[in-house]
Amino acid sequence: MSGILDGKRILITGVLMESSIAFHAAKIAQEQGAEIILTAFPRPTLTERIAKKLPKPTKVIELDVTNEEHLGRLEDVVRAELGGLDGLLHSIGFAPQDALGGNFLNTPFESVATAMHVSAYSLKSLTMACLPLMPEEQGGSVVGMTFDAQFAWPQYDWMGPAKAALEATNRYLARDLGPRNIRCNLISAGPLGSMAAKSIPGFGELAKVWDTRSPLAWDMSDPEPAGRGVVALLSDFFPKTTGEIIHVDGGVHMMGA
Repeated sequence: MSGILDGKRILITGVLMESSIAFHAAKIAQEQGAEIILTAFPRPTLTERIAKKLPKPTKVIELDVTNEEHLGRLEDVVRAELGGLDGLLHSIGFAPQDALGGNFLNTPFESVATAMHVSAYSLKSLTMACLPLMPEEQGGSVVGMTFDAQFAWPQYDWMGPAKAALEATNRYLARDLGPRNIRCNLISAGPLGSMAAKSIPGFGELAKVWDTRSPLAWDMSDPEPAGRGVVALLSDFFPKTTGEIIHVDGGVHMMGA
C-alpha cells in the first residue's frame, strides 16, 4: 500500500527528543514513503541518538538557522544526500529565559531580537536556503509550527509576539512563493510536554486551559496528532491551501467563554 508521501524528499528541523512534534512528523513521513534528512543545533549528537529510533536510518546535519555560513552550505549538502526537496518542516523556536515567565515588561531588546530571529525570521531564511532545491515546475510545501498568537498566554511573554511574527512571515512567504507553486502553512498545536515547553517557566499554568476548554480530550503527552497534521500539509492532499494556520489543539482556538 502506497503512502501519501511516496517519493517525497523532506527536510525536518527540530528533532530533539522522542516527545518532539518533529520526531513524530519524521516517523510518520518515513512510514508514508518519504525520504528525509534531519537538521540539528546546537547538539547534532543528541539528534543522531534520537534518529536511531526512526523506522529508517537518516542523515543528520548541523544547522544553526541564524548562521549564514550554515544556510549557505545547506543546498549542497541536501542535494548530495537527496538530490532535491519537495518539502520542509520548520520546527524551531527559542527565546532567552529573561524573555519568558512573567518578565515581559522588563525584557531587553537583545533578548527580544534573539527570539524574533530564531523563531520567526528563520522561517524565511530557511525557506530561501532550500528554495533552489525545490523544482520550479513541481513546487513544494513549507510547514511551520506555531502556538496560537491571537492571545496573550500566561508565562509565554515574548514568544507570543515572536509567534505572531512567524504567522505573518508565513503569509508573506505564501504570497511571494505561490507563483512557484510552493505552499506555506502552519500547524498551531496545543500544549505538549516537549523540551521547548519545559523551557518555559510556569508552563503548567498555561497548559491547564486545555483541561477545561478543549472539546476533544487533549493529551499533553501525545505529539502524534500534530505530527500527522504536519505530514498532511507536506503531502499533495492540500494542493491549493497556502497561507493557512491549521489548528491541532483539540478545538480550544474556537471556544468562547
